[in-house]
Amino acid sequence: MAKVAQQYLEMDPWVVTEKGFHPGRSLVSESIFCLGNEFMGVRGYFEEGYSGKSEPGCFYNGIFEDEDTDHPAPHIGMALRCHFLANTVDWLYARISIGGEQLDLAKSKFSQFTRTLDMGAGTMTRSFVWTLKGGVKKVRVTFQRFTSMVTPNLSGQRITLEALNFTGKATVKLGLDFNPVQYTRDERKLWPTVQTRTSGKTLATVGQTERTGHRVFAAAHVKTPKGATSKVVKDARTVAHDLTLPLKAGAPVTVDKIAVHTTEKSTKVKMANFWKRGMSLASKHAKVSYDSALAAHSDYWRKQRETLDIVIEGSPADQQAVRFAIYHLSQIKHGVDPDLNIAAKGLSGEDYEGHTWWDTETYCLPFYIFNNPKAARDLLVWRHARLPQARDRAAEMDLEGARYPMDTIDGTESSRSWQNGDLEIHVPAAISFGVWHYTLLTQDKEFLYEEGIEMLLDVSRFMAARGQFRPDRMFGYWCVVGPDEFHFAVHNNYYTNIIAKKMFEYTLQVMAEMEKKAPAKLKAVCKKLSLRKDEAANWAKMAKKMILLTDEKTGVLEHFEGYFNMPHIDCDSIDPADFPLIKHWCYYRIFRWDMIKQPDTLLALFLFSKDYSAADKKANFEYHEPRCIHESSLSPAIHSILAAEVGKSDLAASYWSHAARLDLDDYNRNTSNGLHTTSMAATWMNVVYGFGGLRSDGKVLSFRPSMAKMWKRFSYRVLYRGSVLEVAVDKTKATFRVVDGKAVSADIFDKRYRIGKDELVVPLKKLG
Repeated sequence: MAKVAQQYLEMDPWVVTEKGFHPGRSLVSESIFCLGNEFMGVRGYFEEGYSGKSEPGCFYNGIFEDEDTDHPAPHIGMALRCHFLANTVDWLYARISIGGEQLDLAKSKFSQFTRTLDMGAGTMTRSFVWTLKGGVKKVRVTFQRFTSMVTPNLSGQRITLEALNFTGKATVKLGLDFNPVQYTRDERKLWPTVQTRTSGKTLATVGQTERTGHRVFAAAHVKTPKGATSKVVKDARTVAHDLTLPLKAGAPVTVDKIAVHTTEKSTKVKMANFWKRGMSLASKHAKVSYDSALAAHSDYWRKQRETLDIVIEGSPADQQAVRFAIYHLSQIKHGVDPDLNIAAKGLSGEDYEGHTWWDTETYCLPFYIFNNPKAARDLLVWRHARLPQARDRAAEMDLEGARYPMDTIDGTESSRSWQNGDLEIHVPAAISFGVWHYTLLTQDKEFLYEEGIEMLLDVSRFMAARGQFRPDRMFGYWCVVGPDEFHFAVHNNYYTNIIAKKMFEYTLQVMAEMEKKAPAKLKAVCKKLSLRKDEAANWAKMAKKMILLTDEKTGVLEHFEGYFNMPHIDCDSIDPADFPLIKHWCYYRIFRWDMIKQPDTLLALFLFSKDYSAADKKANFEYHEPRCIHESSLSPAIHSILAAEVGKSDLAASYWSHAARLDLDDYNRNTSNGLHTTSMAATWMNVVYGFGGLRSDGKVLSFRPSMAKMWKRFSYRVLYRGSVLEVAVDKTKATFRVVDGKAVSADIFDKRYRIGKDELVVPLKKLG
């Protein structure tokens, strides 16, 4: 690939550190050093204010504003409304002055700058020595922050000033500021209604968006050191303590802030009642200290390390990368609330507008299934709760069933690009895939028989209504866009057809199972949906007659009708300056070649691994891999996983480096806009499914591990049906054991084993 790393961060297994401020990468650092806890997220910006390039961002999961979307007429069936994650109150707001000089790292003189994300403790710390005007007086300034994983409504901020060679005073304005701008909306302010209040020492503010009526409440409790003086200052959008702090050489002075947050999306709740709820919550946490809240938060991360960690020996960069991925995946979703989903950028930036996409179920869900099944279940429950919106969307498209959206926050379609929002019909099938994969691995029949079956039936209805029979009675899908997205309005995209076929078959399987084990529940859901008697039989015919284009001689699967005859372009010949292509090439220039944006046909070989032979996988990888340009962050890890499986270890290692450090090294030159959540999930899969050799689409887990040439040893753990299974791989062997729980059955290099607490050692075999 033509893309190269841009490294500027220190390599450390548990810490991400920027030594010396890199102003040219200020936005990249704001993304990398973000914090979150599922309920809220905050970018790693300078809370004291920075007049250089910066995009401060504080976000609450699910809090958004909307706007109309213009399409050229006619626009029947197209989404006419777009919603986007709202930038909200700056709860870290601080302004610091000494001797009449205000701290601003774009203007102030400073040295010894470090910014650190401690993935073992869940904190972001920044420090430097500020040299005041005149060049003599020096102050060490340290900021620390966290967003509580134990009490998601809480966050903390600590500011420490240490005069190094003088005695004097500092003024610190510390509070809450509701003057955010929306950077993806020409720096427009979204919060026309803002109120500020004080109650004793408590600072509080509420904002309300104009169109959605979403509300955000934030309160702050500030603890000051002895000798400090304070007065409250406020205006329509800012409320703060104006502090005067005594400074003495060599004596650090610390100010702590505990912020309390809550939100409300229903416009039926009166503002007075929302204020009352917020102030009650603030009062409840009024005596919480920074140290106690941080201790509980850090203890959470300590326990996570003991269960979630992946250990890589021989490459500090790779060890850091995989822990960075696990850290962010854990904080963006860990089971706080089933009404909260995962945005493509998490809560690290405004890009992708805070939307949830289909890759939540295909890429992210495995991480949670094997590490936090409660969070995995919540993600699917979120989809079930939005079945009404999916049904409405199908009706807008003159179809039956449920058409889950391409990208969304609230369950309604918000894709501005109709060719994606309307034609990527593999999206609802991906939701059914998530139901299948989760249920297969957890055996959560309660979910399957209650929520899962309703989703399966409605998605099958949509996929049936959207497809058509050819004159020869073969069934398929015309005028679609697959995951590839670089080929528009194609016919019988292989990935779309195979996932539809598999989900038809799975829905029928669940119906047959429920007829025996839960007939009353099946009858009830069929009645609720007014399922016609012939529908299930028609789905069986559609699955059986599904068009799956294949070259019988080579075993290569045809991407879509006519793909084999498309003009070829050498992806390596493209000028690196042209990336990303979508911003430098017009559509017709992209669409007319056999160049693939991201795994499409190859993704099917990964998701349904047991259905394809080793020879099929090798032939398809060798054909499709050179045609992929990897324009998406979804791409490198899947190619690395399949390269490892077919024995191309050098290529697997090359793709791994790109995938694992995509954000840390800004491979795609867009980390400034926010982190790639799905790519981080793919990084975890790249270890577990790639070099770890796990496949999870069979009746039992199967393993065909291999050793990455750049590592000495690696190990990982998965939670599987109540048991913690550990896999360790070195240059010659793989060792399996159950760390906690009952013994489990698994296939290792195609041989069935029973794995218990005693180590099971299996020699590695050559793959491919």
